[in-house]
Amino acid sequence: MSSLQTFLAPPLSISFSSSNSKPRYSPLESLETCSSMAQLKQNHAHLTKLGLSSDNDAMGRLIKFCALSNDGDLDYALHLFDTLPHPDAFIYNTLIRGYLLRKQAADCIVLYLRMLQDSVLPNKFTFPCLIRACSVDVAVEEGAQIHAHVFKFGFANDGFCLNNLIHMYVNFKSLENARKVFDKMPRRDVVSWTTLISGYAQLGLVDAAFEVFEWMPERNSVSWNAMIAAYVQSNRFHEAFALFNRMRAENLALDKFVAASMLSACTGLGALEQGEWIHKYIRNKGIELDPKLATTIIDMYCKCGCLEKAYETFKGLTYKSISSWNCMIGGFAMHGKGEAAISIFKDMEKQGIVPDNITFINILSACSHSGLVEEGRYYFQYMTRVHGIEPMMEHYGCMVDLLGRAGLLDEAKKLIDQMPMTPDVGVLGALFGACRIHGNIELGEQVGKRVIELEPNNSGRYVLLANLYVKAGRYEDMANVRRMMNVRGVKKVPGFSVIELEGEVNEFIAGGRDHPESKEIYAKLDEMLDRIRAIGYVPCGAEGVVEELDEEEEKENPLNYHSEKLAIAFGLLKTKAGDTFRITKNLRVCRDCHHASKLISKVFDREIVVRDRNRFHHFKDGECSCKDYW
Repeated sequence: MSSLQTFLAPPLSISFSSSNSKPRYSPLESLETCSSMAQLKQNHAHLTKLGLSSDNDAMGRLIKFCALSNDGDLDYALHLFDTLPHPDAFIYNTLIRGYLLRKQAADCIVLYLRMLQDSVLPNKFTFPCLIRACSVDVAVEEGAQIHAHVFKFGFANDGFCLNNLIHMYVNFKSLENARKVFDKMPRRDVVSWTTLISGYAQLGLVDAAFEVFEWMPERNSVSWNAMIAAYVQSNRFHEAFALFNRMRAENLALDKFVAASMLSACTGLGALEQGEWIHKYIRNKGIELDPKLATTIIDMYCKCGCLEKAYETFKGLTYKSISSWNCMIGGFAMHGKGEAAISIFKDMEKQGIVPDNITFINILSACSHSGLVEEGRYYFQYMTRVHGIEPMMEHYGCMVDLLGRAGLLDEAKKLIDQMPMTPDVGVLGALFGACRIHGNIELGEQVGKRVIELEPNNSGRYVLLANLYVKAGRYEDMANVRRMMNVRGVKKVPGFSVIELEGEVNEFIAGGRDHPESKEIYAKLDEMLDRIRAIGYVPCGAEGVVEELDEEEEKENPLNYHSEKLAIAFGLLKTKAGDTFRITKNLRVCRDCHHASKLISKVFDREIVVRDRNRFHHFKDGECSCKDYW
């Protein structure tokens, strides 16, 4: 390393008013307003001239700026450190923090060992940074040793150290040790409880997290959000809403984190009215609309079937992050508005926003859902040629889906064969689905067997292969697939549909009669079917298409009682002509329900918006927005 003189700038001049007066300012005080390394080096030069180059207080202030400031220089801090004959705990702690800020976790531990070798006693400020360093590096053995040192040096009752230990063990996925620290704490604060709740939630132990939440003597918005977020991340949206209602009943204000979690819950259930209420609350209370929260609002509107409000929110943003652009493009994609998605993308480029890989996943998906084959081919090349983004698995999956839906199965298979990586189940599944659409039994059988071996617990894969065999009249092969499912214990995912009306979320399963208004709903369903039969409705199952295994609903439930038909009947009961209602389904809508929904929208003069596993369908005046391209 260069000598000290190479770092020094000309010394500061200090004027005196008389021989007995003090300096107009202290060189140590001037460090408090230091804003650049050039200024710091001037101060360093002056301190050296005053004979303070070995003074821990003076040098510690220099080291603090170098190690912790955004405008600092950690290497310079280490140079200063090496010149000190006896650095104290403050200086060691400052450098450990500096390493941690730069995510050089291993160096934190090395410096701590040197601190011990120099017989400098650590203090309560030493251990939190060391514990976090072990957590960042997942240094399990070192973490256990640091834990022992916390007790050895007398900080067994320090809440800050203990909270960091809980967080460390949570990060190690060692909840047993985290719980031991928690249980032995003499005093627990909200951070202690919330960290443990988050730990259980991260490992999917949501019920255990809720037990801890219920034991809490007092809660703040962070602890409420931790528990709500745990339910949302586990797709337990009803419980998230119940907890949210409890929070409101206790008159606790929403912050942006709780708002974001609940917007995600609204997205999961398709609860538009609840989502609108939260959005209005955010506006009225002046909650900061940061890029993450703004994107969550746009996503909620898109996935709750209200594309107009999503776009209105998007246009109203003073600053549009890349995530907001991507979300809006993806929203148009899932609603089958490929041209609009491409238009938004062009606006994005005009405003100088550089697209990323997610942007192109959404663009290619938009092309796929809208049948824009040429545009999809163009943007697949464009992403690499113009933006240097090499296609990832997801991009290939979108292209295979695009080509397959368009009936270009040979081109789709050729693209898979040319992929620089082994195709995953998503890519092969896209080709498999295309084989079903276009009746390519030979290729479908070949790909279907590969997909089942890659995803042996996915019931939908078996069902699709069985249905391919039925279409080919190969009933023995179909029976073999069913036997394979039974042997492997593979159970079909039950279909359910959710509709939100008047602020209340109602869930229906195929053939279910648990709803308090089930009698009225089934009566409306019979009326609904009678009226669409009068204009030519014939169930798809009666058109010569024999499907021994129905892909989307349990076999024992007739087509008439599929979950979305029950939800539609309920929607007709609660709305009037000209209204719109929205339904969310966990599986792909079946062909019969799709056909029936078009006719219902015409006969009953409603717009019915259905979000299924893949996309949105807007049924109006006897037509669907997908134009039967799904």
